[in-house]
Amino acid sequence: MAGLDKRVGSYAQALDGLTDGMTLLAGGFGLCGIPENLIAEVRRRQVQGLTVVSNNCGVDGFGLGLLLETRQVRKVVASYVGENALFEQQVLSGELEVELTPQGTLAEKVRAGGAGIPAFYTATGYGTPVAAGKEVRQFAGKHYVLEEAITGDFALIKGWKADWYGNVIYRHTAQNFNPLMATAGRITVVEVEEIVPPGELPPAAIHTPGIYVDRLIVGQFEKRIEQRTLRAEGV
Repeated sequence: MAGLDKRVGSYAQALDGLTDGMTLLAGGFGLCGIPENLIAEVRRRQVQGLTVVSNNCGVDGFGLGLLLETRQVRKVVASYVGENALFEQQVLSGELEVELTPQGTLAEKVRAGGAGIPAFYTATGYGTPVAAGKEVRQFAGKHYVLEEAITGDFALIKGWKADWYGNVIYRHTAQNFNPLMATAGRITVVEVEEIVPPGELPPAAIHTPGIYVDRLIVGQFEKRIEQRTLRAEGV
């Protein structure tokens, strides 16, 4: 345990102990709810050979895409490649290893990891390349693929509001993968827009209890929009 007060004063402190070859779990979906400042600190530290587990790997020049630019990532476990041209280029050149995982399966692998469940069976992916090399069993006449759980050395999480005990609330769709990732990191670091004293957050509104959080920092966020769609007036 990190103690009751999870606050740290700098991003350098927030990622203290991050070293080469570690596995990072990064919350977010597209650019919604991503820990953008923590990712920038990973880049600043120039650690190498990372395995990144996330729904996708950001975009060119932002989010996890920044770590691709500096060649800090060895492997990505994701459900969606997105529109990151550098990601595609590095995969096709053999420079970057990618493990594409169905989105629901990825979420359950992380949830299982956080719950201490080592593996589970799912029908998703049976009969496709996703199941290649994996154990298959039949239950009630249906085929299921054995999927192993995922945990990480660090979980990088973006919340909306937290108290200094580390109880976290996410805002609307920014929940996405964040609550799952927060449970599955050996060290869980959360950056939020506001930190309030204990007792100010309604207990029923808490999404991630402080028991899962090791370090907490308040930051400023760009919140870039990945796809902006405009409609002409009257259309």
